[in-house]
Amino acid sequence: MSDQNCKEHMPSNEEVINEITKDLENQQINEENTDSQDVLQHNACENPEVEQTDTANNCIPEDFDKSESEDESKENSTNLNDFIDEEQLKQINETLTPEEKQERKSKALELKSQGNSAHKSGNYLESIENYTEALRLCPLEDLSDRSILYCNRAASKLSLDYKKTAIEDCSKAIELNPSYVRAYLRRAKLYEETDKLDESLEDYKKVLEFDPGNPDALKATTRLPPLITERNEKLKTEMFGKLKDIGNMFLKPFGLSTDNFQLNQDPNSGGYSINFKQN
Repeated sequence: MSDQNCKEHMPSNEEVINEITKDLENQQINEENTDSQDVLQHNACENPEVEQTDTANNCIPEDFDKSESEDESKENSTNLNDFIDEEQLKQINETLTPEEKQERKSKALELKSQGNSAHKSGNYLESIENYTEALRLCPLEDLSDRSILYCNRAASKLSLDYKKTAIEDCSKAIELNPSYVRAYLRRAKLYEETDKLDESLEDYKKVLEFDPGNPDALKATTRLPPLITERNEKLKTEMFGKLKDIGNMFLKPFGLSTDNFQLNQDPNSGGYSINFKQN
């Protein structure tokens, strides 16, 4: 066969990609149907007394919740009883006289002082209880006092490594007082410790808006950017690796691999083009 005839029978890049896409769609549909049948058969075997139409809601894996981190598991297993029902508090406040509100505020400040003492003594659970009770008494309109209580409670939670709810308390403190530098610093530290580097950097930048000379924020704005870049590059490499593995799995039945496709970036537009090459 002449070179000209070979060229005439050589499929274009678009034809190859269209053919692969068409076959992959059919393959995925068949696999989904097969997987559905396997699930129903497995559930029926595990629960013979249950009708097959109900088996999709049964057989939850034993390790269903094992993706939860150890810190979150520890935190969720501890009954902090720290919920603040602000709607209920609002209804109560509407029935109180100014004198009664002041009395509740005084009691809240007393509990805050007790919480501070407990925290300094290392009795963090006790301090959390004190701050929580103070928040349940302190009038909603006292934004500054409530913000401090949330931030202080976050500090006690941080000492117990209850990072998730400590972040929530810092966020609440910032909501009540958007210029509360200590709350931003505390949340930034928590974000960094939980690998939320972008959020941590944003909080440190916010601190510098209110306190341009803050040493912790200045150091963080120098330290975090390269860490974020390093993490992003690592994630990108892992993502492309996984995509390549998936691509090879689907291309294998056609005698192809991802090596048959070249990904080229246009330096001007930044866009990508895919070229097919025959091995």
